[in-house]
Amino acid sequence: MCSRPLKHRRLRNNISLWLDLTIARDYYWSLMRFGVPRCVRLLLLPGSALLLFVMASCGNSSIVGKWRMSGAENQTVWEFSSNGSVLVGEIRGKYKFGDQERIKIETPFATTVYVVKLSAEQLVLQELGGSKLEFTRIREAQQ
Repeated sequence: MCSRPLKHRRLRNNISLWLDLTIARDYYWSLMRFGVPRCVRLLLLPGSALLLFVMASCGNSSIVGKWRMSGAENQTVWEFSSNGSVLVGEIRGKYKFGDQERIKIETPFATTVYVVKLSAEQLVLQELGGSKLEFTRIREAQQ
């Protein structure tokens, strides 16, 4: 007589466990059914990293080339190279793009951060303090 209530308790516990597992399985199955399939999830991280790398590497490549300060014809020419170097008149330096459309230009004399506005033919570099440099692209035929 003592074993019968124990069997019922075990049976009840087993049924309860079975129900819990079934509910959990159905819950996770419904998540997978409406969620992202596993093969896509495996490709999501490398694909995102590749896309970010491509966007970062070619996003500002249009600055490469020669730019003349707007105004007079004999203004200083700035030449941006694809390897991150810049030539400001006769002075060599380095440039690097940052976030929020910013560029840092380092020369032996100064390091300056500008906000960049760039189109096919116009370049505007504005210092965070306010002064603005405007440039026009120099095409090969113009030199």
